[in-house]
Amino acid sequence: MPIITRGLDPKLMRPGLHNLFGHNYEQLPNQWASLYEHNISHLNYEEEQQMIMMRLAPVKNESASTSFDDIKQGYTTRFTHTAYSIGFIVTREEVADNLYMGVAEKRTKGLAYSMNITKNYNGASLFNFAFDATHPCGDGVAVLATNHPTQSGNMSNILAVPADFSESAAEDLLIQIQDTRDPRNKKIALKETKLLIPLQLQFEAQRIIMNPQRPGTAERDINAMFSQGRFPQGIEINNFLYDPDAWFILTTCPDGLKYYEREALEFSNDNDFDTDNMKFKVYERYVFGISDWRGLFGSQGA
Repeated sequence: MPIITRGLDPKLMRPGLHNLFGHNYEQLPNQWASLYEHNISHLNYEEEQQMIMMRLAPVKNESASTSFDDIKQGYTTRFTHTAYSIGFIVTREEVADNLYMGVAEKRTKGLAYSMNITKNYNGASLFNFAFDATHPCGDGVAVLATNHPTQSGNMSNILAVPADFSESAAEDLLIQIQDTRDPRNKKIALKETKLLIPLQLQFEAQRIIMNPQRPGTAERDINAMFSQGRFPQGIEINNFLYDPDAWFILTTCPDGLKYYEREALEFSNDNDFDTDNMKFKVYERYVFGISDWRGLFGSQGA
């Protein structure tokens, strides 16, 4: 077990040290926070149940009986919490002989920083594995797939042919979003909210989405996406996306991306009676996931 002793940081035991560095970088914000609906949980796991509503109403001929249909359960999404914790141990002697007591405060801030970055990685994990069938959503297939099983056959929330981010690819996916159906193949009013991209696409996305005129053309045609006010919540860059080509569109689906907090971030400390070592740790428990795959569309690039 790692223990911070005087031998690990001997410079802190001697006078004349002017400054410490490497501990005070500016932290990235909670980039997951604007992507997920926030919920509080009081259980080991939470489940959300899809309900499949009725089909289109058929014609009722004169004197004929009304046709009846059922309303039944679809797939179940389970959100199982995971605990995350990290800490450090420092000897009594190291604390007593340390000439720069501000170090202790910096160490505890380092715990919070570690948890913040960990949570950002976890929040981006759903997107990083969105095309991976080994990380399925509740219906048993990848979050982004062409074969989401429904009462009316397979449905898709990705482009039929994977494409890099471009004006035409974005327009194709927006059309697909607007043509999305419920499990009984009835059209729903689904719209895009924001574009989520990795660092590598930030400049291209700005030129394509935010330009009043079509990018890369000499005719000065209008940019249809800009003039229609598409992506009302704008472009969001996420530093924790792995694939430089993958891009995503979040939608107005009412039960899409979910974050459940089981136990909030907690800081604690204690002393070991036998060794007099001092222990400091942080702990929290939560889960990220998606209920309805219609909350996310995307492409993994060509």
